[in-house]
Amino acid sequence: MKERKDPKTFFVRTYGCQMNELDSEIMIGELVRRGLSRVYTEEEGDILIYNTCSIRDLAERKVMGKLGILGRSKTRDKIIGVTGCMAMAKKESLFKKLPHLDFILGTNNISNLGAVLDEVIHTGKQTAITDKKFEEDLDYLSAKRESNISAHVSIIRGCDKYCTYCVVPYTRGREVSRPYQAIVDEVKGLVDQGYKEVTLLGQNVNSYGKDQKEWGVLFHDLLEKIDTTGIERVRFLTSHPVDITKNLMEAVRDLRSLCEFVHFPMQAGSNRILRKMHRIYTLEEYFEKVAMLKEIVPGVALGTDMIVGFPTESDEEFEQTYSNMEKVNYSTAFLYTYSPRKGTPAMRFKDDISEEVKKQRLNRLADLHKRQAAEQMTGLIGNKLEVLFEGRNSRGQLKGRTRCWRKVICDGPESLIGELGEVEIVSFHHETMIGNLVPSEAILALS
Repeated sequence: MKERKDPKTFFVRTYGCQMNELDSEIMIGELVRRGLSRVYTEEEGDILIYNTCSIRDLAERKVMGKLGILGRSKTRDKIIGVTGCMAMAKKESLFKKLPHLDFILGTNNISNLGAVLDEVIHTGKQTAITDKKFEEDLDYLSAKRESNISAHVSIIRGCDKYCTYCVVPYTRGREVSRPYQAIVDEVKGLVDQGYKEVTLLGQNVNSYGKDQKEWGVLFHDLLEKIDTTGIERVRFLTSHPVDITKNLMEAVRDLRSLCEFVHFPMQAGSNRILRKMHRIYTLEEYFEKVAMLKEIVPGVALGTDMIVGFPTESDEEFEQTYSNMEKVNYSTAFLYTYSPRKGTPAMRFKDDISEEVKKQRLNRLADLHKRQAAEQMTGLIGNKLEVLFEGRNSRGQLKGRTRCWRKVICDGPESLIGELGEVEIVSFHHETMIGNLVPSEAILALS
């Protein structure tokens, strides 16, 4: 194999979750430090990196289709790499299906990006590193973020729950908490740079610190430490109901920076299906925690994930899911049809629900959520809500989000982008609330 030409530019495409987005930002930062320039089209890139997702069959098929097209095009002068969950799930078998790939980098190895590129450039050999265990040696501070207002901050990687439908424990490994002082220092640095909001990331943020008992710092303790940094807003994703504690609920109530939104995924509204999913809680336990959270934090907004068409789900069990979702009245819902994932225990189950039935069930849940969201937004008309302005929409209006993650647009000056302001809600369209900016001394000073 011959040595490759020295690359000058790189292109990164990210698929999947916020954790993938942060991993891409870290890789982009590493490549920029290497002296490379980021470009935004594949044609311009000397290095093409596809940071992939394997959680859904559709996401994986999209990536494989894109990579297959690259193999049929004139790209042999480019270095092509696959990172992320699909790299972990398929490993070196990707080279057999896609022989034009140059490197494969697993989710636990993005700190090896530079060494892998050196290997490919100087030897021309295909290179793959896909370690099962994550070593806490990432330079998170090198991340090249898209936004200068809101940032993702990793606090824990991996998952120990082993839901039967999920590939995450196999693609991201066991839970590894990041040292709390490093997290606090990163948030302090972001505050110094002018960031107003951070979203704490992990496959299960609520498990933070359980793998490091000697620290004596669990998730609610970490949130208290972050609250002292001066950051205006803190969010967190994603949660497992088993690990949502009363201490966490009280932190949502008491900490100034912590937003009143909790992702509280039910996944299914039938105890039998929950057992088959290995969700390790019952509906009774779930609703007990939801009731406790609503009592401790009045007005809290809840989000959920829901899967329909899981193997053997009956019509009656779907009706239970519908009824239970209606009962909670979520403000945010991510709704999916079940798709089997290779390597998961659920692959042993017969996928016996037709795609037509799955889509019918999905559409019913989507219609329910749309109706409930409209009722919630109608109830907010006339209220004044705090909004963090993130930019402008295509019509030139300011756009931002409330503490409860609701989208808001209004007219206002450019100087408010990146600032907090108060908006009086007058109407809504689809899932976006429309309002008028409430004048204040702070806003007048920025105008």
